[in-house]
Amino acid sequence: MATNRVLASQSADFPQWYQDVLAKAELAENGPVRGTMVIRPYGYAIWERMQAEIDARIKRAGVSNAYFPLFIPESFLRREAEHLEGFSPELAVVTHGGGRELEEPVVVRPTSETIINAYFSKWIQSYRDLPLLLNQWSNVVRWELRPRLFLRTTEFLWQEGHTAHASEAEARAFALLVMRDIYEDFMVNVLAIPVLAGRKTERERFSGATTTWTLEAMMRDGKALQMGTSHELGQNFARVFNTKFLDDNGHEEFVWQTSWGVSTRLMGALVMAHGDDAGLRLPPRLAPIQVVVLVVRADEGAGAVAAELAEELRQAGLRVQLDDRTETSFGRRVVDWELKGVPVRLEVGPRELAEGEVVVARRDNDTKVRAAVTGLAGRVGAALEEAQAALWDEATDRQSRGTVAVSSLEEATQAAQAGFAVVPNAALGPEGETSLNAAGVSVRLLRRPGGGLPIPGEQPDDELETVVARAY
Repeated sequence: MATNRVLASQSADFPQWYQDVLAKAELAENGPVRGTMVIRPYGYAIWERMQAEIDARIKRAGVSNAYFPLFIPESFLRREAEHLEGFSPELAVVTHGGGRELEEPVVVRPTSETIINAYFSKWIQSYRDLPLLLNQWSNVVRWELRPRLFLRTTEFLWQEGHTAHASEAEARAFALLVMRDIYEDFMVNVLAIPVLAGRKTERERFSGATTTWTLEAMMRDGKALQMGTSHELGQNFARVFNTKFLDDNGHEEFVWQTSWGVSTRLMGALVMAHGDDAGLRLPPRLAPIQVVVLVVRADEGAGAVAAELAEELRQAGLRVQLDDRTETSFGRRVVDWELKGVPVRLEVGPRELAEGEVVVARRDNDTKVRAAVTGLAGRVGAALEEAQAALWDEATDRQSRGTVAVSSLEEATQAAQAGFAVVPNAALGPEGETSLNAAGVSVRLLRRPGGGLPIPGEQPDDELETVVARAY
């Protein structure tokens, strides 16, 4: 494992290590208002890559992007009592504007179910208008009491999908499609992070939903992080906003709905799932810079070859950065690129070039080999695929080793201090979730024994198993 003295060590102080990485890798800083953040250019470049990958999958599912207002009339939230109750402590409410008190307070959106349903009710008239599949990329505000950059902030960036369907079965199928074909596919195949899929308990489900599906991942300190959720809203919002359609028999029915989202929390997941004591380790399929071509020291010949290699790799379809800042020491630049987690570093120096070679350094496993300049693009491409696979294998092995099957609430509480505990749901009893919460542990999800999704009504909850962990 690569190390440097710039960061706290994970084993000694994981929270400080996390904050150090965000600062030293130039990802984000705290904003001037408590709980806000400034995402720096390199951090935002990573987020843009996440957006592009997720957005492509959203569009492949037939969903169109739209945009809805930041300000929501307070009365909209009050129309759905459970929704308001769930968000009330986190709401930011505007009471004055333009130098005077507003006739009606407006809420800075914590999520958009209410305002989107106000328009769904206008746009949906017939079964021919269904399914209506929309998504928006936006910011939201939830007044966070214990902020932590990317993980819990007052303002954060996300996507939120909202759909309306003619039947409950169709809505459920789409909510699960989002889980599997959009979110899980991205997390596994791009982020290289294994996730567990399941259903939230009644206590943990989204306010106003009938069912919340979740994807949970294990971080390097053994804690769980909720990576994304997909909610079945039933007809709750449809009844409140009178969102109806005429079916093919001319009967008036309420629509069935879903909502689903992931946020800049994925940035925190990326850091905590793959980072080491030298900083980030970015999966190559995500990295905004896959290869940095580093000129070792001022040398006209090395600089020219480095520029040619960078262009050759770009022509091969790779995302490449040329670093010819030889006025800055080679060692300092190596540390900086390690902090940023660039998957492959090519070190171009006169000594190696004299033998027709360069040094190929992989960030994932801290290895260096010399390789011929001729045909380098193919070798670099292979190294990137190997690095992607290696990060996946490492994260999968960690999750496997950190997951323990237990039979009692007491064992679950103890095992969850180091990782995931899997316990029969029946063993928790009616007060089990409360007892776990009091011990700093929570039920992350319900699932069928062995890992299948527990469809409501198909199997009694007492026959399910729960995954228990400490969580962010």
